[in-house]
Amino acid sequence: MPVTKLENGARLIEPAGQADQRDIAHGGNFSVEWLAHPGHAHGVNSADEIIALFADSGGEVSGAYGSVAVPEMTVAILPPGVHAISAGAARGGLIIATRRRDIAPGEGLNAGAPRDERIALPGEPFARITPLDAPLLLPVESIPTPPGNPRIRFLQTATMSINIVLYDGPRGKKALSPHAHDDIEQGSLAIHGDYVHHLRTPWGLDASAWVDDAHLEAGPHSLLLIPPHLIHTTEGVGPGRHLLLDIFAPPRGDFIAKGWMANAADYLAPTA
Repeated sequence: MPVTKLENGARLIEPAGQADQRDIAHGGNFSVEWLAHPGHAHGVNSADEIIALFADSGGEVSGAYGSVAVPEMTVAILPPGVHAISAGAARGGLIIATRRRDIAPGEGLNAGAPRDERIALPGEPFARITPLDAPLLLPVESIPTPPGNPRIRFLQTATMSINIVLYDGPRGKKALSPHAHDDIEQGSLAIHGDYVHHLRTPWGLDASAWVDDAHLEAGPHSLLLIPPHLIHTTEGVGPGRHLLLDIFAPPRGDFIAKGWMANAADYLAPTA
């Protein structure tokens, strides 16, 4: 099954990889599409800026600006509008967006799931100081990391932000970071490596509603949707490269305030 719903409200979504199906998953305020078919041009029409990550192959994006080749391990921030996006390998690329006009109602691996009303609405977009008229290509290794944390890189668009978590080997069990969000949904998108998502539901007054802790194993090409209030941390296990994206919409203002967002200077925050 492409969608596993846990008792604690989290959902794990994995692409089906069928030739006649687009692999699209929906969060409360964003969507993710795996580019499942090598060389196939996936049409995208978005009201907002788009993030395209090419992790397992290079690719190509095209639009009114022409065609642009994108190297492997590169993030492309695309302007709003119509694009064709392709990757050189199955699931070699990902499209992350907030308001796509090309996705039909009811289309997607978890289409029809009710929206969690605890998730804050997107609000007004940030304003890009210099609007994009062509893709902005950012090699992952070139994105600066915050002081003291070489594993994580932070980027935003006008309507969302991502944490790029990149490291080799297992994550140390003595350096995990369990936490929860009041009104934020987090998407944890595994790309390389194997993981265990540790999830804990806080106890309330009604003991009959308590839920056991979950330690959910997840491999590459999986998206975990973590609802508000759920305590969570993710542990990379086993050898080799680990590459994980944490997705948030709207952009994380707390990370911007801490100076962690690598491209925050490209945007102005909404005044309201």
